[in-house]
Amino acid sequence: MNTTMLSMPSASKVCGKAPAQLRGQRASLAAKKTSRASVRSSAPVLALTQDELKKMVGYKAVDDYVKSGMVVGLGTGSTAAFAVERVGELLKSGELTDILAVPTSVRTKEQAEELGIPLVTLDTHSELDVAIDGADEVDPNLQLVKGGGGALLREKLVEICAEKFIVIVDESKLCDGLGPGFPLPVEITPFCHEHTIRKVAALPSVAGCKAQLRMGSAATGAAPDGDEIAVTDNGNYIVDLIFEEPIKDPAKAAEELKSLCGVVDHGLFCNMTTAVIIAGSDGISVKTP
Repeated sequence: MNTTMLSMPSASKVCGKAPAQLRGQRASLAAKKTSRASVRSSAPVLALTQDELKKMVGYKAVDDYVKSGMVVGLGTGSTAAFAVERVGELLKSGELTDILAVPTSVRTKEQAEELGIPLVTLDTHSELDVAIDGADEVDPNLQLVKGGGGALLREKLVEICAEKFIVIVDESKLCDGLGPGFPLPVEITPFCHEHTIRKVAALPSVAGCKAQLRMGSAATGAAPDGDEIAVTDNGNYIVDLIFEEPIKDPAKAAEELKSLCGVVDHGLFCNMTTAVIIAGSDGISVKTP
């Protein structure tokens, strides 16, 4: 596992204009040496909002990994939306040309269309140069939980086809073990869904979880916002698995969930990550396997 600390990018480029006192703090940050031991420093350097942090990593992922002529997978969620925004901005300015993009949800498709990003699908372009997306949890081995936004199936379909999968998060998404910090979503067929939920909860690899059918919007994670069953873009249901202890073997859980009849897919993204770009109070760091 490699961790590289990077200097804080220009706020005027990524986060809009910053107060004068933050610019002074940023100058002192630039003088710090690169650290490969930790994502966090001993004391906060910049008081940035969570949206500013998300924008930093979204823009950096595009600036570092997207080149003209590429086919790009565009993720779903509040952090990935900034990467989509950056692609649209660079296409408009002419800094990027001949880009084709595969969106991972209806929401991302609509955003990309508004920004004038040319779209294709996996039916015509099955090999992607890079995919950029957020995550709900990232463990020390760069295994992920995704699907709080309800697009886990389409995200996995797209991102597994990419030569490079770049994950963009703020430091709040880092964890010691997957499970307790964010429910694990599992997309299931509506047919006999109560039966499938019982079978999912009984799997040895997820023993001890509480299985909860997602209600309301498909993009609300385990926080119900309605009385109707949430339906994904694919017409399926989502069951959220809530854990009090970390999942002992994410790869085994992924295997057991995928093999269960009635399960379409799940939010465990194992052994897929090329790099994780992390925004924190001490700047931006990059972790690689």
